[in-house]
Amino acid sequence: MNGLFDNKNRSSIRQLIRYGFVGIITNVTSYLVYLLATYYGATPKISMSFLYALGATLGFLGNRKFTFAHKGNLLGSGLRYLLAHFIGYLINLALLIVMVDKFGYAHQWVQAIAIIIVAIFLFLAFKYFVFTQSDNISNTIPE
Repeated sequence: MNGLFDNKNRSSIRQLIRYGFVGIITNVTSYLVYLLATYYGATPKISMSFLYALGATLGFLGNRKFTFAHKGNLLGSGLRYLLAHFIGYLINLALLIVMVDKFGYAHQWVQAIAIIIVAIFLFLAFKYFVFTQSDNISNTIPE
């Protein structure tokens, strides 16, 4: 069956739902802490940077095991994960710099939208670059 609900598409949909679950927990919590920190005087970019690192660390554990059921090389996937998140961080930082510093939009709204944009980028990066099925398979073949 090569339709919308074949095994590959169902697997992707399950991964997307699980990714959303992990993301909602980490991002809602991080965003609330971000709002609290900036309310009490922390700068938006420093707050985002600290919380981004914390969320990425927690997200690795949840996404590797729960979302993508990755059993491949921990070091390799960890390095690819760091690279994907570094790019995601740069996207987030660029959005804050351009939209807040240059155009004057409220940082609260820009950060909320940045979370969504970066989440979409990261799901695709995790699925096709970080936690690949070929990495799972290559590490289960006996030598």
